[in-house]
Parts: sequence; structure tokens; C-alpha cells
Amino acid sequence: MTDPFGEASGGALGALAKAAWQVLLTAGLAAIALGICVLVWPGATLAVVGVLFGIYLLANGVFQLAGAFGSHVPGGMRVLHFVTGALSVLLGLICFRGATQSLFLLALWIGFGWLLRGIMLVAVAASTEGLPARGWQLFFGAITILAGIVLIVSPFGSLAALTLVAGLWLIILGVVEVVHAFRVRSLADQTA
Repeated sequence: MTDPFGEASGGALGALAKAAWQVLLTAGLAAIALGICVLVWPGATLAVVGVLFGIYLLANGVFQLAGAFGSHVPGGMRVLHFVTGALSVLLGLICFRGATQSLFLLALWIGFGWLLRGIMLVAVAASTEGLPARGWQLFFGAITILAGIVLIVSPFGSLAALTLVAGLWLIILGVVEVVHAFRVRSLADQTA
């Protein structure tokens, strides 16, 4: 019998499955290791995240500033690109002043993002009567609004809690990936 790829059963699909389980195993073990590092060194993790956030803001600002001078950008958008690019560069440079400033900006960035997302979810769910799972959309929107407010009001405590959650989440995802890797390996061995 042949498979959809025209090869004998277990051919290309079996080779893919044999390679896939190794990738899944590696990704799972890496996630577990990263999760353990986050839990063991939460302060260092936040410092690294703060620096990466500063680099992101700086790079984003430079690209927006460069885009502001593109010939394809209309006049009004050119001003918007320039202002947001300059603000992003400024915030990125503030992040490099110290870990406290970068973590404060990161918490505000996430908090305002969640706040706006929650408001949009609630607004869409409230205004669209035929929306599937409308009640859940309203619920998740309200929770997202509350999470955004908590991050804005208490940025450092919230980031510490998010670091703990992220570390645990990485470990759980890593364990799931490892289990899936061995299941894929088992299925690949059965098709061989």
C-alpha cells in the first residue's frame, strides 16, 4: 500500500516522524531548562528581559524613523512614524539606564496592552449579538482589563508574579513536549 506521497508506507512520513520526535524532545528539554532557570534566578531573568525589551524598543524606533522618510509614506503617516519612532528610541535608551527603568516600562507596556485588548474584547462582545462564545469573550475581556490595571498600578510585584507563572508554564509545556516526543517516536516505530 502507498501513502499520499507515493512512497511505501513509512517512507517519507516515517522519516519525518523520526526527525520530528527528536525536535520535540529537544524543544521540550530546552523549555524545561529555561523554566528552571527562570524559577531559580527570577531577578536575573527579569534583568535580561529588561535589556531585550530595551533592544526591541530601540530597533523598532530606528525602523520607524527610517520608514518615516520612505517615499511610499503619505505625509500624515510620515509624522506619526517619526513621532512613534522617536518615542520608541527614547524609551529604549531609558531602558539602558538601569534594570528598574526597563522593568517599569515593560510592566507599563504590557499593562496598557492588556488594558486596551480587554477594552476591545468587551466592546466587540457587547456590540456583536451573534458572536460565538459571547459570554466568554466578555469574561476574558473583563479579566484582561483587570490584569492590565493590576500591572499598571503595581508593576514590580506583577512582573515578579508573571516571572513565576512563566517559569512554571515553561516547565509544564516542556514536559508536555517531551511526552509528545516519545509518543511520536512510538508511532514512528510502529509505522516502520
